[in-house]
Amino acid sequence: MPDNDPIASLLDKQEIHELVLRYCRGIDRFDRAAVAACFHPDATDTHGSFNGTITEFIDWAFRLLERYDATMHLVANQLITLSGDLAVAETYGIAHHRSSDPDPRRNLTVGFRYIDRVERRQDRVWRIAERVATTEWVTAPAPGSEWPIPADSAVGVRGPDDPIHRFLARLDPTS
Repeated sequence: MPDNDPIASLLDKQEIHELVLRYCRGIDRFDRAAVAACFHPDATDTHGSFNGTITEFIDWAFRLLERYDATMHLVANQLITLSGDLAVAETYGIAHHRSSDPDPRRNLTVGFRYIDRVERRQDRVWRIAERVATTEWVTAPAPGSEWPIPADSAVGVRGPDDPIHRFLARLDPTS
């Protein structure tokens, strides 16, 4: 489809938007394979104090994520500029990090932006080729501001036991 086809542009932008959402799910559900699938194998990431290959980034990020009981990445404003099989996506977001450790460095909320160069290569799938994740601001909750989750509440978990995986499996008619 030509670059000026508005329907093709909308579909491409939706695919890129969902790519960022899949990355956030992968991080929050502690799913290394899901995160890796969002990037080209030769991708690079500059993320806080980290700067390197996507394989190195995933190792670095998951070592940090082990310190938290839960994370939740919420994305908001997103602008995507398309140019054929190349795109630049700027995504604003907020990431909540929670731990049973009272140290404020283990319980924080971060305002961020993902600035991504996204490419659609031979397999015709949009993936991130280069990312710079900026930190815009950081806050920590005031002592005593947490509210306990009732014991009978459904709670998200990191890994394959999270309810999302059961729901997704039901979409497969062979399961």
